[in-house]
Amino acid sequence: MAAKKTLKVRQTRSPARRPKDQEATLIGLGLNKIGRVRELEDTPSVRGMIAKVAHMVEVVEE
Repeated sequence: MAAKKTLKVRQTRSPARRPKDQEATLIGLGLNKIGRVRELEDTPSVRGMIAKVAHMVEVVEE
C-alpha cells in the first residue's frame, strides 16, 4: 500500500477583518495562530480549503 501524500500548511496572516467563513476555514484546517504549521492529507477537499484562504496560508516545501 502506498503512503498517503501530505501537505504542510503554515498560517502567515491573521483572519482579523476577514469574512467569518474564511476564519472558519482556517479553524477547519487546524490553524488559528500566525506561524502555526499543520500536516494535512492531500485530498481535493483540503486543497479547496487551502485555495479559499490562500492569501493567509502558504504550503511549506519539504
